[in-house]
Order: sequence, then C-alpha cells, then structure tokens
Amino acid sequence: MLRKICIANRGEIAVRIIRACKDLGIKTVAIYSEADKEALHVHIADESVCVGKANSKDSYLNINNIISAAKLKNCDAIHPGFGFLSENAKFARLVEEMGMIFIGPNSTCIDLMGNKINARRLMSDAKVPIIPGSIDPIESLEDGLKQANSFGYPLMIKAAAGGGGRGIRIVNNDDEFKAVYPIIRQEAKNYFNDESIYIEKLVKAAKHVEVQIMADKHGHVLHLFERDCSFQRRHQKVIEEAPCHYLSASLRQAMCSDAVKAAQAVKYDSVGTVEFLLDDQNKYYFMEMNTRIQVEHPVTEMITGIDLIKNMIRAAGGGTLPYKQEEIKILGHAIECRINAEDFRNDFKPSAGKITFYHAPGGKDVRIDSAAYNGYTIVPFYDSMIAKLICFGDTRLNAIKRMRGALEEYIIDGIDNNIEFCYFTMFNSTFISGRYTTDFAATWIKELKEREQSIQQT
Repeated sequence: MLRKICIANRGEIAVRIIRACKDLGIKTVAIYSEADKEALHVHIADESVCVGKANSKDSYLNINNIISAAKLKNCDAIHPGFGFLSENAKFARLVEEMGMIFIGPNSTCIDLMGNKINARRLMSDAKVPIIPGSIDPIESLEDGLKQANSFGYPLMIKAAAGGGGRGIRIVNNDDEFKAVYPIIRQEAKNYFNDESIYIEKLVKAAKHVEVQIMADKHGHVLHLFERDCSFQRRHQKVIEEAPCHYLSASLRQAMCSDAVKAAQAVKYDSVGTVEFLLDDQNKYYFMEMNTRIQVEHPVTEMITGIDLIKNMIRAAGGGTLPYKQEEIKILGHAIECRINAEDFRNDFKPSAGKITFYHAPGGKDVRIDSAAYNGYTIVPFYDSMIAKLICFGDTRLNAIKRMRGALEEYIIDGIDNNIEFCYFTMFNSTFISGRYTTDFAATWIKELKEREQSIQQT
C-alpha cells in the first residue's frame, strides 16, 4: 500500500481523493495556487504546498513545481484527479522517472488514447465499431473537403488531441467547412499544442453512453456498466445517470464487452472510461477513451457499491482487483447534477464571488461531492463547478424524486448558480422518459427562456 500521496488537483475531486486516502490510512499532500489558499482541500490534507500563482499554467499545470512539491514532501505517488494534467503523458512519465507512482494508466496508454486519430485506428483494428470518418489527420483544406464530400454532411471537425468539449465544430456544407477549418486548427494548437484535426460523421439524435472500466497491472479488466451522459450543453455534461435507462440487456452486454475489448487492446491498467455514441437505430460507435477518473464517477459508485478512487489507488500500488465480473451488479439507479457557479438566465454566464450562505441537502441516498462551504469564495480562474449532487433510488423514478427533494433543499447564496435549472429539468417529460439525446439540453434551454419571456410579458 502507498504511504503518502500528493494530489495534483483542486476543488471537489481533490477533496474526494483525500477522503479516500484517509479511509485507506494514506497520508496526503495538497497542492494549491495563491488563489486557493483557503480552499477546503488545503485544510483537510495532512500537508500542503503552494505551487504558484492563480493562473493554472503557473500552478496546477506547472509540472516542475508539482513534482518538486511531491519530492519535497517525500510522496511516493501523485494522483492527478481529472482535468489539468490527468491525461498528460509527459507528466506521467516524469512522475515515474522521479521514482514516484502515477495514479492512473501507464504513460503509453495515455499517449495512445490521448490522440483521437490514433485511438480510432486502434479501435478499428480491435474490431470495436467507430464513427465513420478520418483514419488519418486532414493534411490540407483540399484534403478535408475531399474527405467531407466522401462521407457526406453534416460532419464534426475535431482536434485530434481535444477534450472537455473544446476543439469541436459542426459543419453542414463546404462553405461552413472552409470557414471553420482555419479556426479549428488554431484552437487545436492553442488548447492542445497539436493542430492535427480529423472529421467524423455527425450522429444525430444520439445517446452519449460511457462504460466505466477498472483494470489492474496484472491483466484484469472489468466493466462497471454504463452511464448516460447525453444531457449536455455545448458538449459539456451537466446531468449524468447510471445505468442508461434506454439500453436493453443485450445492448448493454454488447457495449460493455466492447469497452473491455477496447481496454484490453491498449493493455489498460487503471480506472478509465470508454465513450460511445448510440444512434436511433441502436447502433453504437466508439468515440474516445478517457484515461482518468471521470467527473461523473459517483453515479457508478452508487449503483455498484464499489469505490473507484480506492481501487484506482490500489491498482497503482500493484494490488489485484478484488472482484470478478459476475460479482458486479446494478443495484438501483443514480443521477448526478453538476452544480455550477453560473447564471442560467444570462446564457450561463460564469459567476464568481463569496458564498454568503451555504446549505447542502442530506438524507438517505443523497451524496454531495463539494469543496464549498459558508464564506468560501468562488474564484474566477478555474472551472465553474461548485459541487456534484448525487441521488440514488431503487428505481429511476425514485432517484428523480429524491433529486427533486435534494435540489429543493440546496441553498447557495451570494453567487449565481444552476440549482433551479437542474430542478426544472427533473420535471421535464422528455427527461423523465429517459429517451433524451445530446441535442435535448439546447432545446430545453430555449424552451425555458421562451417560457420566462412569456411570463414577463403578461
């Protein structure tokens, strides 16, 4: 078992990892920026080190400072959480070269799956279905137009090294392709330092379904079933649930088996997620693999009773997964709402400032993953997520009802937030049916806006 872990992250995921380490009897070291000196993860860790100024490139993305902090505190491992450096193969290699353990997959896996073009090629070779589109990077505008016309519009132009909803554009014809092409290349270079791009056929009215994978360094690969992540705003997930209400037992088995096959193809050895798009004909396609813990991992923990963070730490330390596939069962239904500091009535504009009053809901099967507290200041430098509210029920409808009650109790004063938006969604008939797709959130937001305008006019 590992002795001391440096958590190379902030916010609720840093808090989540620290709590798992406490359960395992592992000491923790928090890193923080100058803007985060009063953050909860700094207060609850055993030790802490400031690694730079507020800007993430000077702190949470500063590889040298983070590794130096971990060495200074005699850590034997680093957990990157999600975002920031979690899928940075260079960081993973440097951690290993400095004699520490990177709590995540091996750097080769991160390299292979981090580039979406490489990942598509590998999955195609492994006989995992992929979305029709490029197998090689687009070399020029002329090459892109030629490929686009061979596949047919509408299409998505994507950054090969993209992620987090960035580096993606939808195009419907040659003129739109020509206009977007230089923009997406520049975005790819600016965000990911890799201007390689490719195209995929746009799968309309799709379900975004991801399968949770858990593996160790002894060749064992298991799945923990799937999550429905179709409720997205501008490619960013807002509400997730597990399992996917839409799937039949046979479709679930096929998708989960292909996810395991995908992980085995790259010799995966940690916790990760294989993401699929499911079309209206019940055909599914590999989209990407996230080589890290996901924001929405709690819904999987709720329906299986398995702690993903603890098992991720155990696997990194060389332990064997203590489960067989047939022992992992779906025990009910869970829903997660991402509670964000944003004004949903003003195009979801981010909101920063001091929380003047904070009351989190509780009760049976209600879970809050958060780093917020009374008097805490939401700083404008990082992601707007304040908390994740997760509710469990023996049925999906009961999970929805529990979420309604929890959202009614949740109070965050002093800053704008999306609690009311999530609450309204829990009463939407399309959401309740479970048949919503990735284009649903945009339609729903427009409908809410029109309703409010109508009320104001009367």
